[in-house]
Amino acid sequence: MSHDQIIIRCLNCGTKNRIPKEHLHDRPTCGRCHAHLDDMIIRCLSCGTKNRISEDRLSQRPLCGNCGVPLVIRGGEGHPMEITDETFSREVLAFSGSVLMDVWASWCVPCRTLEPILEKLASKYAGGVKFVKLNIDENPLTATKYDIRNIPTILLFKDGNLVNRLVGAMREEEIERHLLFIVKSN
Repeated sequence: MSHDQIIIRCLNCGTKNRIPKEHLHDRPTCGRCHAHLDDMIIRCLSCGTKNRISEDRLSQRPLCGNCGVPLVIRGGEGHPMEITDETFSREVLAFSGSVLMDVWASWCVPCRTLEPILEKLASKYAGGVKFVKLNIDENPLTATKYDIRNIPTILLFKDGNLVNRLVGAMREEEIERHLLFIVKSN
C-alpha cells in the first residue's frame, strides 16, 4: 500500500476501501456499496438509537432520528465558557438548545467543589449542551436580573428560556438528572 493512501472500512457493508489522502475531503464512497465513507454512528443518550450522521453535519447540532433529542458529539470543546453581562444574551438567550449556566465567585468554597463536577459534565455532554460560567462579582447585572442571592447557583436554559434553577453545591448525579430532563424535553 502506498503511503499517500489510507484504508477506511465502510460502516454499511464492512468493505475496506483504499482512499488517496488528497480525496479525503471529497466525501469518498465505498467501492462496493457506494455508501459515503465519512458517516459516523452516534448513539442517542436519551433513547439509545444508533444514528448515522455524515461528518459535515456534525456542526449543525444533529437530532436523533427516533426521539428528536440533540445528539451529544464528543470532541467538542468540552469546557465551560466564561461569559459576562455583555455576552450573556448572545451566548445563552440566543442559543437554540440546552445551556447550563454556573453562577460562581472566586471566594466561594462550594463553588470550587462544584467546578470539577461541571468540567466532567461539560466534557461528557460536549456538542449537546452548552456550559457557561458567570462570575457574580464581576457581572452583577445578569445576577440581579435572575434574582441570584446564593452561590453556587446553576441556571438551566432551553432555547433561551429559563427552565430550572439549582441552588447550592450538589452531587454530580443530581445535576445530571436535571440536565437530562432539559435535554430530553422538546
